[in-house]
Amino acid sequence: MSYKLLGKDFTPHDVYAKVTGQAKYAEDFRADGMVFCRMLTSPMPHARVKSIDVTEALKLPGVVGVLLPSEVTPVPAPNPPILTDEPQYVGAPILAVAAVDETTAQDAIDLVRLDLEPLPFVVDPLDSLRPDGPNGRADGNNVGSQFAKPRTLKWTAADFEQAGEGKLPLGKSAEDWSYGDVEAGFAKSKLVYDESFVTASNSHHSMEPRTTFAYWQNGKCFVHGSTQSHSFVVPGLAGFIGIKPTELIYIAEFCGGGFGSKGSAYPTMAIPALLSKKLGKPVMMRVSRAEEYYIGHARNGFQGRVKLGFGADGRLLAADMYIVQDGGAHNGFWDYRNAADALSVVYQPEAMRWRGVPVYTNSPTRSAQRGPGENQIACILEPLMDRAARDLKLDRLEIRRVNAPQTGSKVGNDRRPVTSCYLRDALEKGAARFKWDERRARSGQAKGSKVTGLGIGQAYHPAGFNGFDGLVRITPDGKLHIHTGVGNLGTFSHSGTARIAAEVLKYDWENCIVERGDSRKHLPWNIGQFGSNTSFTMARTNYVAAMDALTKMREIAAKDLGGKPDDYEIDGARIFAKTHPGRHLSYAQVAQRAVQLGGRYSGAELPKDINPMTRESATALAGSGLIGVAKDNLPVGGETAAFACCFVEVEVDLETGQHRVIDILNVGDCGTVIHPMGLTTQLKGGSVQGLSIGTLEHIILDPQNGIPGHIGLYQAKPATYLDVPPQLNADWVDKPDATSPLGTKGIGEPPLGAAASAVICAISDALGGYVFNRTPVKLDMVLNVATKRPMSHGPLQVNTQ
Repeated sequence: MSYKLLGKDFTPHDVYAKVTGQAKYAEDFRADGMVFCRMLTSPMPHARVKSIDVTEALKLPGVVGVLLPSEVTPVPAPNPPILTDEPQYVGAPILAVAAVDETTAQDAIDLVRLDLEPLPFVVDPLDSLRPDGPNGRADGNNVGSQFAKPRTLKWTAADFEQAGEGKLPLGKSAEDWSYGDVEAGFAKSKLVYDESFVTASNSHHSMEPRTTFAYWQNGKCFVHGSTQSHSFVVPGLAGFIGIKPTELIYIAEFCGGGFGSKGSAYPTMAIPALLSKKLGKPVMMRVSRAEEYYIGHARNGFQGRVKLGFGADGRLLAADMYIVQDGGAHNGFWDYRNAADALSVVYQPEAMRWRGVPVYTNSPTRSAQRGPGENQIACILEPLMDRAARDLKLDRLEIRRVNAPQTGSKVGNDRRPVTSCYLRDALEKGAARFKWDERRARSGQAKGSKVTGLGIGQAYHPAGFNGFDGLVRITPDGKLHIHTGVGNLGTFSHSGTARIAAEVLKYDWENCIVERGDSRKHLPWNIGQFGSNTSFTMARTNYVAAMDALTKMREIAAKDLGGKPDDYEIDGARIFAKTHPGRHLSYAQVAQRAVQLGGRYSGAELPKDINPMTRESATALAGSGLIGVAKDNLPVGGETAAFACCFVEVEVDLETGQHRVIDILNVGDCGTVIHPMGLTTQLKGGSVQGLSIGTLEHIILDPQNGIPGHIGLYQAKPATYLDVPPQLNADWVDKPDATSPLGTKGIGEPPLGAAASAVICAISDALGGYVFNRTPVKLDMVLNVATKRPMSHGPLQVNTQ
């Protein structure tokens, strides 16, 4: 279908500010009388604070106050606290000191006398599962995650003995599910693999640390923060501060990256607000790069085991997967569950069993990171698909075609259908553009010490929700104001999804104003910008709000010009009678009449089912024009899902272990394209981050003392321009999702997993098909394979360099 705005490039309104340096982030704001605060963080991986003496710190000239753990809003364990007297990882915030400048505040921190009692700690989840292993929490619970109740779970010595060296024990699980006859599937398989694996944790690497600025005015708390969401942040942040959401003004017009770690409110955001309330002064808390590695969250790591059974044609007949998740010190995300869903949908096994154990460790909090679970497991499963193709003498593209899902294919243990899937189309399109059939001849070719390798990767992620609100307004000057609670995570989805409303009302984009980034602009209740959901979820909310506005426009026209509402059509500037186009009202006139008519037309009367946040916003706007407001009650009928595939060519130097990416193509299955330029950037960004996670990034924790060795960009090693090819290629399958009003759905997550797994497959190809069963694939690992030496780490060892 041809659209006026969708599928067309545009310049989002905030681009100019970003490229000229005029964009104001949280740390760019100032206020009269403001002070700066610094955190005192734990030097130990697990300890109990016996006493705190701030006497000397408070005597230092320029120091204005401190904030102690006893003075902050309590957060129910095992969620991350704001400040704590039982730090559970190195870098956990214990207290904060405020002073006239940061130097003085830091000097005061050094004067605080802190008496800590060391407690047992653990950085390897398998150690905590041993019969007498240490627990990461003093309450005795060693297992739990978000929405998984904390508990104590230990495996037996026999579990470890039966597994044997290098194999994950299959002890009691915390969660499990299955479908089909798994053992029968393995029995009829021509080929069966049983592999243990490790996927490393890695930091989020947000370029803007989580700086926060806060002050109080007229009974309300004003907070400037760094979050990738907006409306979704408000209730949680208000809770941390201890106030009602209506008492919070949240400003976050720009965000320098989040990748999942800033999708909702995080505890340290409350520190400046609570200090400001105590001191009666505005408080700025800037966060350093090193501190960001402590409190900035990280991806969950896996130690796992997967058994796969293939038929002679390459069809996956049975799968059995067990995942032990490193969930960090507090409630980690449910990556271990998502990994199971990914296996079930991308490869469509006829029978499958999954078991999982999320373990607490004394390391930074784990939260969702771009493709949480789905992307880690892609790096393990895709090389095994290549191995099966080689052993069955099949083309590596063909084995993926054989197992690829399609619209209506099932996900997870409840076998819910996907509402659309064009992964096979993406594979076909990618193979043709990459010239897979031609390039295959180069696989394994050597030029001196350098060998060519080719790889294909695939990944999936859910891509949408429903049940949130939309709010639009046509003002008496004829302008369309789209009020959106979508945050600015860098994808321009705040404006991309706003164009849905403009499309419905046939507006020229120049006559639209996107109201966002500041709760004083009266924003609706929208879900956070995470999980590849915005292009689906917020397209629906803007659609229903625009349709509500259109319904009211037609009713007003019928009232003023005669006839029935269905007799009228719009053209982007006026509403007119279909049979007599000369009988019309301009959009400005309709808005003026809405104000005169009042009631539901002006926002004086509102739907009963909208969220209180939306109700408050719409009430504040009442009388300013024609108000379109509605909750998304449209049907879904399954899981909205995004898919991507990636093709990579690498050159591996067998003498140095280094690899160079020669070419990369990432292809997305993303529904109707909203913004081609933005989509291209998403796919290319996913490629860069995928190459980084597949071969570079990791977390390092010393098992002797729990001290991290990854608190700088150089140590944690995200990719630079030198690690990626000069040309990044992207493409997509522009086919609509039937449950989205205009066919849109998300794509943010899968390109990362597709690229990460593809580059690992390409490196393996250059090495004759060696399967690493580990991420990241580091230079020394490649060199060990090339020289036929053993790996420098054990098969299940974590926190390796």
